[in-house]
Order: sequence, then structure tokens, then C-alpha cells
Amino acid sequence: MRSVLVTGGAGYVGSHACKALAAAGWLPVAYDDLSSGHADLVRWGPLEVGDVGDSTNLDDVFERHRPQAVMHFAAASLVGASVADPAATYRRNVVGSLILLEAMRRHRVDAIVFSSTCATYGIPERVPIAEDAAQRPINPYGWSKLMVERLLADFAAAYGTRAVALRYFNAAGADPEGETGEDHLPETHLIPRALMAAGGLLPRLDIFGGDLSTPDGTCIRDYIHVSDLAGWHVAALDRALAAEAGLLALNLGNGRGWSVREVVAAVERVTGRRVPLVVTAPRPGDPPVLVADPTRARRMLAGPAATGLDTMVETAWRWLCRRRL
Repeated sequence: MRSVLVTGGAGYVGSHACKALAAAGWLPVAYDDLSSGHADLVRWGPLEVGDVGDSTNLDDVFERHRPQAVMHFAAASLVGASVADPAATYRRNVVGSLILLEAMRRHRVDAIVFSSTCATYGIPERVPIAEDAAQRPINPYGWSKLMVERLLADFAAAYGTRAVALRYFNAAGADPEGETGEDHLPETHLIPRALMAAGGLLPRLDIFGGDLSTPDGTCIRDYIHVSDLAGWHVAALDRALAAEAGLLALNLGNGRGWSVREVVAAVERVTGRRVPLVVTAPRPGDPPVLVADPTRARRMLAGPAATGLDTMVETAWRWLCRRRL
């Protein structure tokens, strides 16, 4: 059976990608150090416990499973932590990715789908954001992802690597069949925090900024259902395996945004419960609006149709009830 090495395969997006890979006929080999992932979310293939910075362990895994390609999700992804301890973020995200790419070269694996981020754009000059927008990250997390994109471009030019970097916006929701979902500690994302506040797991939801230059004064973000995101990763894998050497960067999002208050309203509709709110000061450097222009991805890849906000919230609520309530 054809196998794909999925780094971070026990995590939120990685576990959904493993399910989508299995449905498409692949054997996903989840490679995860379980520092933030969960072994019980690895259900569609073997779990190999290890760090992407461990070249010896990577060599062993490549030898035993002989993957045809890699999906690379493993990363330090908390923006605040990247500011407080940039060394740890660069070590895990940049050095770890370099060690992974070198292992791929040793084992003659040249196709990779990389989990990048809209954080590489920083504060955009125009919205929606297209792939040719200036990339000016405003935190070490964004810089680390941009550095890996640079690594991929250079490896493609020098060694023939075939890479697709997917710059996605806000992953949301959970597997509709309830087999995997979001389980972070701490939880920093808006939709699960709003659901936790509705369910009594948090005393309140903090809204950062209530008088921004948006229609209702709160931040607007582009959300994409995590199962849709997983489907796009499988489509990107097909593209990478069929392509010539090079790096293709694509935005993934719905192409429209929802404000914090619109998200809260959706949570209250779905749950039938009130979300207690406290409006606090805006976070420094937090753009009022971040929305993707996904035109290029939709043109170049055969990905799934976009899922609406209420469905994202409803699947996330069912997962939270099953996991925590």
C-alpha cells in the first residue's frame, strides 16, 4: 500500500489529513512526538513516536515504511510562545524542517506538502490576500514558516524537490463523523473557546477589541473547515507527485470573513446557550481583517467545496461535547 509520512499526524489538522489520506487509498504513517498531539487520534495508520529533529529516528522510520511523500504539519504554532521564546520556535520549525528535508534526500523522497500559514503575510496591505502579496511576518512564528518556504524553494532548485506550501487561514470545526477534532492545551482558537464559554468550561470569552475599523468593531477572520483543509492537502499531494521540481504556494480559506461577534452569534444559534463576553483591549499588531483569496488553489487543485460557518461550529460543538462535556 502506498504510504505517506505525516509529521504531526496526531495533531488537529494532521489527524484529519490522515483520515482523508486513508479515504484516498494511502497509508498515513503518523510521526509525532505527542507533545501536543494525542495518540488516540491516530486511527488510520501506524503511529511512530519521534521528533522531526531526530535524524536517526527519521532514518529508521523512512527505512521501515518507505513513504512516497511527506506531509509536514509538525511545528511550534503558538504566536505568543514564539515571541517569548523564539529560539524554541526556530529550532522546532526551521531546524526540524531542515533535518526532515535532509532525511527525505537520503531516502530519495522528493514530494512534500508543507503546512504553512497566512502569518507569513503579516499585516496585509490589501484584502482579500492573494499569494503575490508581500510577506512581512510580525512574529517569530510567521518568520519560521516563511523560512521553511525558503528552504523548500532552495531545495527544489538544487535537489529537485517537488513541494506545495499551503498557506491557510483559520482551521475550524471537527470531523463530521466524530472520529477526530480539536483538543489543544491551552486552547487559543476563537471557535472552541467560544464553545467552551457556552458550555461552562470557561467563565467567559474575551474579545480583543470592540471598536476596530470593521462593521461591528471586532476582528474579521477567514475560517475553513478542517475536513475541507484535509481534502485540500490530499489534492496538493496529488499535484506534488505529478509536478516538476519547484515550490507551489497556495492560500486556503473560504474567501470570506466572519467577525468575532458573528462567530459568537453562530455559537449561540448552534448550542442554544449564551456566550458570556468581556471586551478587552486589542492585541498589538492584530490586523482588523484577514481574508484569503483562494482563487489560485481552486483553479489549480481539485479540492472540496467550502463549508459554512454554522456547520463548522456544529461539528466542533459535537466534538467538544463528546470529548470534554
